[in-house]
Amino acid sequence: MRIAIDAMGGDHAPKSTVEGALAAAKEWGDTEIILVGDEQVLAPMLQDAPANLRIQHASEVIDAEDEPVKAVRRKKDASMVVAGRLVREGEAEAMISAGNTGALMTTGLLVVGRMEGIERPALAPMIPTVDERGVLALDLGANMDAKPEHLAQYALMGSIYREKVHGIAKPRVGLLNVGTEAMKGNELTKAAYPLLEALPIHFVGNVEARDILTGACDVLVCDGFAGNILLKSLEGTAGTMFSILKKEFSKSLKNKLAAAVLMPSLRGLKKTLDYKEHGGAPLLGLSGLVVKGHGSSDGGAIKNAVRQARTALQSQLTESIAREISGK
Repeated sequence: MRIAIDAMGGDHAPKSTVEGALAAAKEWGDTEIILVGDEQVLAPMLQDAPANLRIQHASEVIDAEDEPVKAVRRKKDASMVVAGRLVREGEAEAMISAGNTGALMTTGLLVVGRMEGIERPALAPMIPTVDERGVLALDLGANMDAKPEHLAQYALMGSIYREKVHGIAKPRVGLLNVGTEAMKGNELTKAAYPLLEALPIHFVGNVEARDILTGACDVLVCDGFAGNILLKSLEGTAGTMFSILKKEFSKSLKNKLAAAVLMPSLRGLKKTLDYKEHGGAPLLGLSGLVVKGHGSSDGGAIKNAVRQARTALQSQLTESIAREISGK
């Protein structure tokens, strides 16, 4: 299988993307890694690269400040756009980028192409949970607005993803809401509820935000506006919590001694809550596999994104979703 990586996308690119690509190429010799970016910049960093890693030159870069649609339309030779074109033309089976989320969504729609029958692709990251199963949440920011039919498609795609990629039989699908009763919520969730009930999935009803981290469901469905607020709130809470603990543990000798005892457990907790362990979030509903890495991904996160893409390709995720949506 061939996986294209946008080498110039991300806060720490190209150093992080090169490190992740090298590690992935060395671990999985059966996978061709295509680093897409400025050859003059990348070549000196890849002097000892294995044979299954190559560069695809791209002369332009889409920056974080660029307006997504204009950037994708005007920067035809941007690393992200070229990677998308490789997927569309069958020269790669998947692409990974830690760059501008809006631009990647636009690349997915305009370059890779939308799957037939899907109105709006969804960004589906994993949210860590205390039982370590995690919950796949979608949409968490690809589309700010959604119709009830879109939420139903998210539920179906998310259920297939957890079954195919994570091996969960009959994954529990929940609808993010302000209460667990069927008629709670706004007009969108009230209209979406019966649509989710009618799907061939294991729908467990409404799920409140406070129950997500305890593992109330395997797939969480919501519109992109509510989902992105949820994600940023969780990230901010986790970061603040560890900052407070660090401050408290440094206040006195007694606290420092306590910290020394608790540190291994706290490191384990931090790892459980770390997005980097999950690699990236797939954009579900496109005709090819597109994985969005966190903007501040390091080499380890890029490598994990490659692992994630390999598993999705091996389990024929895109083909399974297409069959289910088309009813064939």
